[in-house]
Amino acid sequence: MPGWELECEAMSRGYRAVCGCDEAGAGPLAGRVYAGAVILPVGLELPGLDDSKKVPEKRREALYDQIVAQALAWSVAWVEPKEIDEIDILNSRIKAMQLAIDGLEQGADFALIDGNRDHGSRYSIVTPHVVAVKGDSLSVSIAAASILAKVSRDRHMREMAALYPQYEFDRHKGYGTKRHRALLGAFGPCPIHRRTFLKKL
Repeated sequence: MPGWELECEAMSRGYRAVCGCDEAGAGPLAGRVYAGAVILPVGLELPGLDDSKKVPEKRREALYDQIVAQALAWSVAWVEPKEIDEIDILNSRIKAMQLAIDGLEQGADFALIDGNRDHGSRYSIVTPHVVAVKGDSLSVSIAAASILAKVSRDRHMREMAALYPQYEFDRHKGYGTKRHRALLGAFGPCPIHRRTFLKKL
């Protein structure tokens, strides 16, 4: 379960506003890639908090509301499918994360970044930071950011399902499931499909 060790380590080095940051939606064939950033009160307990992929949907929704209500600052940002095709998914993930950090009302002076990459060919995390592999399982702040990103993206994909009902985005959220691939075969891509991802099919 995530804890406070990474946050406390950063604070021991003199940083005061430490945020967690994570992204959601790097792998799907359609839709935006989202990122969340959050600064939590140190020691805050959020029962059931974990890597968003391990948390059931109803619990994620409840955690989202708790995080938004109790965070010192939070932010969600995204990169559109068209730009993902233009700059590639790694640059899009990095851009979305820096946008989320920049969007914090109370600016962060240090960021805990999930994963093992902090830059692409065109974009980099410029806020002082560390990267943490499986950080959403280690850090409460990163886990909370992963919930913000995942829930925000899922809500957006439900909106896209209403706009493009033939693709059933509310069911698979744009991931390359067997059903989604079958619908792509039947209808072809729509404006929110990532064309560069479809070349691999």
